[in-house]
Amino acid sequence: MVGTQSVNSPKSYGITKPLSLAGPSAADFKRNLELEKFLVDEGLYESEEDTMRREEVLGRIDQIVKHWVKQLTQQRGYTDQMVEDANAVIFTFGSYRLGVHGPGADIDTLCVGPSYVNREEDFFMILHDMLAEMEEVTELQPVPDAHVPVMKFKFQGISIDLLYASISRLVVPQDLDISNSSVLCDVDEPTVRSLNGCRVADQILKLVPNFEHFRTTLRCLKYWAKRRGVYSNVTGFLGGVNWALLVARVCQLYPNAIPSMLVSRFFRVYTQWRWPNPVMLCAIEEDELGFPVWDPRKNHRDRYHLMPIITPAYPCMNSSYNVSQSTLRVMTEQFQFGNNILQGFEFAATKPDPFVGKGNLFSQSGIPEDLQTAFIVDIHEKPVLLTCLKTIQHAKDLKTRKKKTTNLITDSEHISNG
Repeated sequence: MVGTQSVNSPKSYGITKPLSLAGPSAADFKRNLELEKFLVDEGLYESEEDTMRREEVLGRIDQIVKHWVKQLTQQRGYTDQMVEDANAVIFTFGSYRLGVHGPGADIDTLCVGPSYVNREEDFFMILHDMLAEMEEVTELQPVPDAHVPVMKFKFQGISIDLLYASISRLVVPQDLDISNSSVLCDVDEPTVRSLNGCRVADQILKLVPNFEHFRTTLRCLKYWAKRRGVYSNVTGFLGGVNWALLVARVCQLYPNAIPSMLVSRFFRVYTQWRWPNPVMLCAIEEDELGFPVWDPRKNHRDRYHLMPIITPAYPCMNSSYNVSQSTLRVMTEQFQFGNNILQGFEFAATKPDPFVGKGNLFSQSGIPEDLQTAFIVDIHEKPVLLTCLKTIQHAKDLKTRKKKTTNLITDSEHISNG
């Protein structure tokens, strides 16, 4: 929806000057109302009742992890004062934190705990067993060996992905500033990855001129990407954080634009983008903590990334390393498809609605969502078809093969470019 948050002039956003400071015309406002109505009619917003249920579930999970940490603190013989001060804090990230989740979407959550509460035993064993005994919890599935270790479950029917990060503090303050790089001191790389989901989401919201305009635009373009078959980082396309970063950059380039304008500018910008020039919301930050950051000048592997979309929180990384030559080609064609439709709409003598009707922006691509997603990885210029089943029956199998598939894509790209 069009928000009331004002552009914080004269603050500038991004690493370059805006492409345009133009604001909306009367026609843009009218088009924006049509866009908002379309998104509502498509069922992309959840009800107030569902929103309240999510908040209640998050509050309940927060209570559970606080009790868990206090219990462990007491069992390990810490002082009464330490037991009283013992704390864990729940953060959210992903689509929920960005405010673009839809009905039935899962909630990406992070539990931050003290240094003496570890992931391997305390989180994946003790907390797991506590959750397993609760009636509200179903479909509990720990995935400790994932690239980002996670515990998946449903709480009162709402899907939760729960990560854990143990930081180098004996007491975790309730008002912990997770955006401060000090939380990364003396932690391992899985913990950095766990923390950075929240840190990236928070940075994105700080780096856009108007977060309500950003949210509406992102909600629209995520829906477009799913309809056009290019929403899946597992299969070499782009996932949620990638789309969020692309949209955020367009918001920086057109700081006074409203969503109807930003959707059009999105396709204009990325139809003309010269990959592999990176998309960045801010300068890449070096830090004395010593974690590797994306830098093709220093890191041999980074030179082969075809569509770099860089995360804005230290350590800055390429969020789209899975993209191959073929998936990049498909996405470029889809950007052109969207641009052609919206350009045709803008210059048409009679203004059709670009969101509905035959040949509209959201017309579904040739591959149905509930069948299979096919993608091609070029190996020595010979296309090799890798098919990932996405049927409902195989959804769980696909999740367990995610890491293997990701490695296969990366290795194939290395062969292709090596």
